[in-house]
Amino acid sequence: MPAPSSTAAPCGTWTSPITAAVVAAGATPLSSVALDGGDVYWLAGRASEGGRTTLLRKRGDSVTELTPAPFNVRTRVHEYGGGALLVADGSVWFSHFTDNRIYRIGADGGEPVAISAGGPLRHADFVPDAARARLVSVREDHSAGETYPVNTICALNFDGSETVLVDGNDFYSSPRLSPDGSQLAWLSWDHPRMPWQGTELWLADIAADGTLVGGRLIAGGDSQSICQPEWSPNGTLHFVSDRSGWWNLYRFDHGVVHALCEREAEFGGPHWVFGNAMYGFISDREIACTYIEDGVSRLARLDTTDGTLTPVDNPYEEIRELRVQGDTLALLAGAPTIAAEIACIDLNGGQNKGRREVLARSIEQAPDVGYLSVPQSIRYPSANGRTAYAFYYPPQNKDAEPLPGELPPLMVIGHGGPTSMATSTLKLATQFWTSRGIAVLDVNYGGSTGFGRAYRDLLRGQWGVVDVEDCVAGALHLADQGLVDRERLMIRGGSAGGLTTLCALAFHDVFKAGASYYGVSDLKGLDADSHKFESRYNEYLIAPKAQADAVYAERSPINHTDKLARPMIFFQGLDDKVVPPPQSEVMVDALRARGVPVAYLTLEGEGHGFRKADSIVRTLQAELYFYLRVFDIPVPADVPAVEIENLGA
Repeated sequence: MPAPSSTAAPCGTWTSPITAAVVAAGATPLSSVALDGGDVYWLAGRASEGGRTTLLRKRGDSVTELTPAPFNVRTRVHEYGGGALLVADGSVWFSHFTDNRIYRIGADGGEPVAISAGGPLRHADFVPDAARARLVSVREDHSAGETYPVNTICALNFDGSETVLVDGNDFYSSPRLSPDGSQLAWLSWDHPRMPWQGTELWLADIAADGTLVGGRLIAGGDSQSICQPEWSPNGTLHFVSDRSGWWNLYRFDHGVVHALCEREAEFGGPHWVFGNAMYGFISDREIACTYIEDGVSRLARLDTTDGTLTPVDNPYEEIRELRVQGDTLALLAGAPTIAAEIACIDLNGGQNKGRREVLARSIEQAPDVGYLSVPQSIRYPSANGRTAYAFYYPPQNKDAEPLPGELPPLMVIGHGGPTSMATSTLKLATQFWTSRGIAVLDVNYGGSTGFGRAYRDLLRGQWGVVDVEDCVAGALHLADQGLVDRERLMIRGGSAGGLTTLCALAFHDVFKAGASYYGVSDLKGLDADSHKFESRYNEYLIAPKAQADAVYAERSPINHTDKLARPMIFFQGLDDKVVPPPQSEVMVDALRARGVPVAYLTLEGEGHGFRKADSIVRTLQAELYFYLRVFDIPVPADVPAVEIENLGA
């Protein structure tokens, strides 16, 4: 609701403290929270140091940086990385991005010491095997110089030697050693599957010489996705499986798999990066867990004897990571008015509440809540009888309100991935628009995670169709509800979201304008630039190789430029190798030739994704100017002009 002192002004022109420069300043990336003894560890990005990632430790009341420059705690296994950090009994092991070597910091501190050769050998997701003086890790071997490296599970001995323990599969993750050191569990999968389609959970005994014997398949397969195997303190193997259609918790006990809490909720997520955790053990009979319902995270205690879930009070709606040590929970989490932060919750305060301490914030000074739009989690009807999900952000600015009778413009956003999900954690890039009087719909289209296996599989063979239909249906739903202006609907997206944007404008007549940030317009070009992890992804999203060419041609917007008739603005990095400039230029030329309003901004020194602060400022301001001009909204004096061809005076 507008404040009593608010002033009526055209939507899109409201003065906001959330400027393009504030958005460009961004947030500090936080990840990999860990607990060890009474200490809490986490990784934080250093934008001022070229994006370097460093390791921080909170001990008592002090926070110490353990990996000063030039150390960069990061790994590129599967290209997306994750799992670059291990903390155990006061010692720290981490992967250094520059040389791929694993370094150790002893419990007594001191300089990091390399324990691996690095070079073409990358490691991730390592666990300690102290009795055998080694780490067990996922290894990716690029020594042959091939496009597709060899992935294995290996033992990284403290003397620097390495021994392969498991090989033969295309991919591995999550090696987990039993508490007594006698067994190892791990996950594997093969092309053409992605890990959210089908993985296998294996278990083997460890022989006296440290090799594995008696390996056997415990769960999973081609059509069952397993994630996060973990051992309870008493040595019972637990894991998350979507065998019921939802990622739920199970345990493997005396050769039998038992469901712990059957619920239409997601206790796991897609494996894009290593080391994700959504549950941990308080004791042998109690688990702390986070799960997702309707796109929103919940936090609870699970009694493993009877399946009872007891909520744990907390202010968060997205919990990205959860670590557990006794009665202490460490989280990486956020909410609509809380940017991502590292926090600890002490369960000793009671069953449903406890003391919460914030250790690190991704944004130290969040905007006044009077300028923040709190989203509504909505569901709405889409094509072919489907239900789709989204977060709807109404315009919000304590100093402004719409003109009498005015409905706000609507910006629809389709997330990237596309096997990912939109969340409600505070994002300044979204609030940039809502605080200026523009509503935003952040769509979890069919194919998004967080809504069960059947919903995730809606995108099988339908990328560029189902995602587009759900974005279109969401815009029409809000217009039908009288919440937004039907004549001022726009859609924006980058990369994969750019494909959704371009398809929506080429194949549907609902949106009145759009913005493409290095958007995919030629699907065939993606295959040529893909790395091993994603090299068969399009077989799931679009079509098997035998049918791919025909479907690519039919669905690629670059082949249907004659259908583009709405004003568009394109942003393109001139160094982009994934979506090279000609993909955008073909679209721009087509609109230009037919007299459709079009703007095209190129950025030198930018690739696939803009990283420079001045690039972010320039593109946000240009996009705002474009919409204001296209919809004939007065342009505030502080919004720089950009050239829009075919718009007229």
